Amino acid sequence: MHLINLSYKKRRLIFAYIIIALAMVFLSSCDITQLRDSKDQKQYQYRETPYSQHIQAPQTPQITRNPDQLGGVALATQRVRPSVVGISTYHVQQGSYGMESQSVEGVGSGFIVSSDGYILTNDHVAVSLDAEIWVILHNGDELEGKVLWTDPTLDLAMIKVDATGLPAAELGDSSQLIVGELAIAIGTPLGLQFQHTTTAGIVSALDRTVEVGTERGQNFMEDLIQTDASINPGNSGGPLVNIDGQIIGINTVKVVSAEGIGFAIPINVAKPVIQHFFEEGEFVTPYIGVVGYDKDIAHYYKQTDSLVEGVYVVSLDPQGPAYKSGIKMNDIITRVADMPVTKMLELRTAVYTHHVGDVVKLIVIRDRKEMEIEMTLEQNPVLTVK
Repeated sequence: MHLINLSYKKRRLIFAYIIIALAMVFLSSCDITQLRDSKDQKQYQYRETPYSQHIQAPQTPQITRNPDQLGGVALATQRVRPSVVGISTYHVQQGSYGMESQSVEGVGSGFIVSSDGYILTNDHVAVSLDAEIWVILHNGDELEGKVLWTDPTLDLAMIKVDATGLPAAELGDSSQLIVGELAIAIGTPLGLQFQHTTTAGIVSALDRTVEVGTERGQNFMEDLIQTDASINPGNSGGPLVNIDGQIIGINTVKVVSAEGIGFAIPINVAKPVIQHFFEEGEFVTPYIGVVGYDKDIAHYYKQTDSLVEGVYVVSLDPQGPAYKSGIKMNDIITRVADMPVTKMLELRTAVYTHHVGDVVKLIVIRDRKEMEIEMTLEQNPVLTVK
């Protein structure tokens, strides 16, 4: 029956029903929106879910095995995989020489160092403090991240996600590494579809120096761990793991002209940075303004065997704290505060245990005489935090 043929009362009644129905739909949609908003505002609580459940494809039956029955590599991998994350980035790269800016997307890896959301990765993965960051967890969930700190000279960066209960990795001691021991690399080698790829090899060599080209220019990375565990571009920022499932390094670069040669940053370098974030929630990079060689490299330049352990100063920033405190070219720094230093990476690590503004004592050898110099640490003029 058409509405125009209905009585006046019936038309009013039908009209009232329509209004009530529309109101119910509107109110229910408001409730859904409010629930979604309130859900978004809650801090993320991690829950482990097999990653395969997020893949829309038939799955083979899961075989349950006792971890004690697994081999060394498998057991170590199972221990560390939940802490390994994929990292997707988006940033705008400024054009040069009149060229237009362009949007750049990237994929890398990282690993969780604390249950409340601190994630360590490479500087070249995080790209910049202004990059958009998305972190893909082991259970398949994606969280927006924020870059808190980067250091291109170390190729390290710290990312934070707003979450609790995350599976944090166990850190090992990279100073105890021995050439020939097992090394396992985990990461996202060629894209997020290959997340949590695991490869194994050995520690091929220690204390390697590699020249790396970056967007900021050439950079010498020192005291790296060399491994033949397969490392591809997306593995960058992922962990290098020992047989005990402890992280001993952060995968960083691969020699593209050779097979089986990849490099990782020793985890001990990152430990002072991680500790600062644990205790203070931030890290402002202290700076001394020195470039130096260790004894072995200095031997090639000085062609003498009468060299002592320490860092041989070969370059000074004339505006830096070391120059201001009286450090000179060819000085040999053997100790920072209470920490002995024999190479540049150890010197940087010792400095990073302190804060900007701290006064530290350096033991220096000059003309075969030992002397003590006090130096006030300053903020690195190149690096910034957000």
